Amino acid sequence: MHTLIEPATRHRHRIEFPRKDAASLDSDEVFFYLVEDGKRTKLRFHDYADIYSRPNLYEQLFYDRLKCSSPKVVGEMLKRTFDRMNEPMSELRVLDLGAGNGMMGEVLKNYGVARIVGADIIEEAKLATDRDRPGIYDAYYVTDFGDLDPDENAELKEWAFDCLTCVAALGFGDIPPAAFFQA
Repeated sequence: MHTLIEPATRHRHRIEFPRKDAASLDSDEVFFYLVEDGKRTKLRFHDYADIYSRPNLYEQLFYDRLKCSSPKVVGEMLKRTFDRMNEPMSELRVLDLGAGNGMMGEVLKNYGVARIVGADIIEEAKLATDRDRPGIYDAYYVTDFGDLDPDENAELKEWAFDCLTCVAALGFGDIPPAAFFQA
């Protein structure tokens, strides 16, 4: 089983949420403050490049503070489905679209999935995966699935995927429908 740095030993960031009710903000406007070396920086929840560039900030913000559990829940649903079908997950070839820093890939790996390929549109996501979860993916593509070049498309088809995961990346315009359909 692949394990990460235990939460108690991870670097902890100082996160502050705005005092005013943010319920009136659009999803791409919601923000928090990150305090580093006494300096307070306003970051939007969708400033992924800035968030991923700081070790464990994504996990601390979304999973520790906001109690998001999407990768775990999706993984459990997939596992239950395969258990009901009496099929092993170990034979899956998964494309994890909008893979971010590899949290879903880690869940899949822990369930024994043998082939997992991550894909995201920003380089910082791949760098965070390489830093925080090395070896989770068999390959990681930094590409726009809405605009794949023919060579990249052919290379992806060679993986012969039979499962697609896309956790927390479909809403709020992160992955346009054309990119999802291409995947």
